[in-house]
Amino acid sequence: MIKKEQSNYGVTMMSEVLEVSRSSFYAWLRRPVSQLEKENAYLTERIRVIHAQSKQRYGSPRITAELRDTGFKCGKNRVAKLMKRQGISARARKRFKRTTNSNHKLPVASNLVGMQFNPEKKNSLWATDITYIRTREGWLYLSVMLDLYSRAVISWNVDKYMDENLVMRTLEKAIRDRKPNDELILHSDRGSQYASLKLRNMMKENNIQQSMSSKGNCYDNAPVESFFSTLKRELVYRTSYKTREEARQSLFEFIELFYNRKRRHSTLNYVSPFQFENNQKHA
Repeated sequence: MIKKEQSNYGVTMMSEVLEVSRSSFYAWLRRPVSQLEKENAYLTERIRVIHAQSKQRYGSPRITAELRDTGFKCGKNRVAKLMKRQGISARARKRFKRTTNSNHKLPVASNLVGMQFNPEKKNSLWATDITYIRTREGWLYLSVMLDLYSRAVISWNVDKYMDENLVMRTLEKAIRDRKPNDELILHSDRGSQYASLKLRNMMKENNIQQSMSSKGNCYDNAPVESFFSTLKRELVYRTSYKTREEARQSLFEFIELFYNRKRRHSTLNYVSPFQFENNQKHA
């Protein structure tokens, strides 16, 4: 600190205030920089770069994984200490409201998943839900579908209306892109959009089994809730959207370019969803 501020304040005054002798300060200046100090300085700079590239989304575990992938041998505790020392941290988590309307008289499917969210193969268990994005034009509703094998967002759609058509367009795209077989389960909450006759018929036509969360259990669709939490914390709560189109473009960049392809997922041993699928394909 004395070295950093000596152009603004006298060394003598700062030495007295900080209770450090002037001779100790000048001896410290002449002392060679240790190898550990050099490594920490370089590591801190790499941490800053990765933190900035992730748009302040990464905490120490994901930054550690990124460093290891580039050949730097370091532990997460060391990274966490350096980040704390420099005041570098991921954005804080916020809570968000649910959009579910389960007060309806439509048929409700059984829960076929039972909070077992780790299927052994791709396209065997999908999960879906809806959340909202605030814009100055009004609400924008986001429907997503995840393949729980890799946690990849395999389909998403937005609209200013939160109805069955939004969900059906999301499912249509997922079916078109992933081409699932007859062993697929689609899990959701008990919202009226998922209990609609049109959606149930579409699932029947494509041999998809429907599963719904237990009543009042917020953990029954935890992977999608976790994705929405990440989305809100790392993007939405940090952005003010003028228009729905601006929000849509921002969501595209986050989901398609960052989350699926780059963001390191803790349940996947800190690789991205698409990287996980690619690794398993070549295993």
